[in-house]
Amino acid sequence: MPAKGIFVYWRSMVVVFTPLILLPLPLLYPGSTEARAAYGVLLLAVFWVSEVVPLAVTSLLPVVLFPVLGVLSTEQVCVSYLKETNMMFVGGLIVAIAVEHCNLHKRIALRVMMLIGASPRRLMLGFMIPTMFLSMWISNTATTAMMVPIVSAVLDELKAQEVENSRRPSVLSSATSRHDSGTFDQETRRKSLGRVEMNKLPRPSQESVAYYLGVAYAANIGGTGTLTGTATNLTFKGLYESLFPDLHDLNFANWMIFNVPLMLINAIVAWLWLQVLYMGLFRKAGRRMTKTREQLQAVEEVIAAKYRELGPMTFHEGSVMSLFVAVVLLWFFRAPEFIPGWAEYVSDVKIKDATPAVLIVFLLFVLPANLDFLRNRGSGKATAALLNWKIVHEKLPWGLVLLIGGGFAMASASRESGLNKLIGAQLVTLQGSMSSTAILVVMCTAATFLTEVSSNTAIANIVLPVLAETASAMEVHPLYFMIPATLCCSYAFMLPVATPPNAIVMAASNMRPSDMIKAGMGMNVLCLVTLFIVFPTLGSWLYGLDVFPPEAAHIGVQSRM
Repeated sequence: MPAKGIFVYWRSMVVVFTPLILLPLPLLYPGSTEARAAYGVLLLAVFWVSEVVPLAVTSLLPVVLFPVLGVLSTEQVCVSYLKETNMMFVGGLIVAIAVEHCNLHKRIALRVMMLIGASPRRLMLGFMIPTMFLSMWISNTATTAMMVPIVSAVLDELKAQEVENSRRPSVLSSATSRHDSGTFDQETRRKSLGRVEMNKLPRPSQESVAYYLGVAYAANIGGTGTLTGTATNLTFKGLYESLFPDLHDLNFANWMIFNVPLMLINAIVAWLWLQVLYMGLFRKAGRRMTKTREQLQAVEEVIAAKYRELGPMTFHEGSVMSLFVAVVLLWFFRAPEFIPGWAEYVSDVKIKDATPAVLIVFLLFVLPANLDFLRNRGSGKATAALLNWKIVHEKLPWGLVLLIGGGFAMASASRESGLNKLIGAQLVTLQGSMSSTAILVVMCTAATFLTEVSSNTAIANIVLPVLAETASAMEVHPLYFMIPATLCCSYAFMLPVATPPNAIVMAASNMRPSDMIKAGMGMNVLCLVTLFIVFPTLGSWLYGLDVFPPEAAHIGVQSRM
């Protein structure tokens, strides 16, 4: 069989040969628990990065590997799949599903766009701001999927106006009048546009590319603003608390206090970068982006029409919004540090963020979605709740929950076997050759570009435990390495396979891969530069990173290999 034919089966080859290639590791050190744990960790890492089987399926392997290898019992492994962080993640996702189910996210997005304006530069902000805000709370994928049809409708209207203006310049004022009165024949304009496109999906203009990329960038950046914004953030939280249980609590409030300003800075940088690259900002070409009054009115009318389609805010939307605000406030003020948190007054035991999340989830399933219960008293008719399990079952990404749990299981195996201490002992040699700042730059850059070709959460599961041990070995605060690396796992802007938002905008816009790569490469670098400026200053002051906490030290590290 020719080599090309063999390559078709590369996934099967990786599945078969990777365990065999790694097999000498436990065989050469048969009495070493660290070697057996390393075998399992490396096998998981290869399968996660190559994605030879679905990520969720690979994430179940710790239940087989670590008990068979004699590293952890089955009970110890299984407990990792439903830790507090996982429950917080599930609770946050269900609240986000409720927001999406009642179309509250669309109402928020359209309302913000109506307020910002319709000029090209404001229009991009109008697309990016609601996308960024919503992706802080709901799935980046769902946010992008909701925004893309709105962007497409606005761009179609702009193209239709351009066709109309080029074909009927002498009657532009009368056409505008008919449009303002709501009687202009929209179907005629769509047909004219279709004839110009020759029934073939065209390549987008530079302006259109900027709009679509702006949405993808805003979705990726927005997820960094809250702990529940992306699975990588919660992976970091769970690993940090698992590896360093005695260190200061990392909570919703102190995460937002640093990451929301950084998120806003990166969003502004993204807007400026796309404006410079595609819309001629600071150049003469930027003058061509000026739109006529008729085009601006057309865009405003499209956005307003989509908002009117939603109708007035319903009791369902208002109830979900109230519960959404409630869970955010409960998260933020559980232990804000600058004032006593509400958890201190409620109970003597430690209350974490999963508790308010599950409380709000319970209320979503019991509170009525409308006021029919007042009219249905005594009729025997049940009133629908704000959310039902069928919707949750269909929309909750269960595979992502397993992926986070698999990462926690891998971290537990490394800790219990002593593998993490062994890695820390070997990494002490880095102190003589590289400073902590140099290691930070190298690891963050590597994480940024690795996440372009593999799952963000999988990369976090692999990189963060190593960085935690590096920090412990070098007597650097673990957050100094772990927070920047976590954020870099979300800085994936170059390739459509990097994140679902990238793939969605690529498919919807029909842009060239080179457009995404060119803009994404610059965006990766800009976000890294911003991070390297903001984190050592604001982050260091906020989290007290100048002092190495004794609780993070591993005393008496010895190799048993």
